[in-house]
Amino acid sequence: MSAPLNFHLEHYEGPLDLLLDLIRKQQIDIKEIPISMITAQYLEYMETARVMDIDLGAEFVYMAATLIHIKSKMLLPQDPALANEGEGAEDPRQELVNRLLEHEKFKNAAEMLQQKRMIEENVWSNPQAKTFGSEEDPGLAVTLFDLVKAFSEILERAKNRPVYEVDEADVTVADMIRYLRDLFVEAGPDQPVFILRVFELQRTRRVMVVLFLAVLEVVRLQAVAVTQQDLFGEIALTRNAGFDTVFASDQPMAAIEEDYV
Repeated sequence: MSAPLNFHLEHYEGPLDLLLDLIRKQQIDIKEIPISMITAQYLEYMETARVMDIDLGAEFVYMAATLIHIKSKMLLPQDPALANEGEGAEDPRQELVNRLLEHEKFKNAAEMLQQKRMIEENVWSNPQAKTFGSEEDPGLAVTLFDLVKAFSEILERAKNRPVYEVDEADVTVADMIRYLRDLFVEAGPDQPVFILRVFELQRTRRVMVVLFLAVLEVVRLQAVAVTQQDLFGEIALTRNAGFDTVFASDQPMAAIEEDYV
């Protein structure tokens, strides 16, 4: 008896992953999403999954309804009253665009961590190297994956906190890097910064996300290291030898500001 044919349908962690993949494959500007085309492709994916008896979950159905709602709003004519007053109608896609941009930042950070893990797995160290090091206890080895896990737990707890609506300018990754530098200056030359405590002081999840991206950048620049003194102890950031060098020039900060525009 011949084996049945196997069909492959690409798997996505969630509807935002699917939308990002559709946008990336067609090299579309994420801020100018052609909603009709993307909606059609999204619904086509869902129909294929239905035919193959794949359960996508309620979040995929909700996103389909959201896309159809946005599409219908864009087809409506502009309110004449707003046109006479010279006010442009708010773009119905804006909320979705903001969610996609935030999700893309997390996805890029996760991809960077995955590459780092693959590099670490393929690097062999000399077992005799420890004989040439100092006898001072450097603490436990902590990877960025530990930091990501702890940060996810803090974000989950933040869902239950009261929300404060504060009108203020959008904070940038570069702003948060300067904020981290000031925390190190305030703490002292040889003192760590307990980063999870700093996360919990932030008012909104958006600021937490920007702060987390800032931490990833200073780690990437090798200005700081992620450490943990004891098993299950607090995760801290400590100065690397290149801390002063990184912050002595404005060039790294300017490059970061361009990356996150």
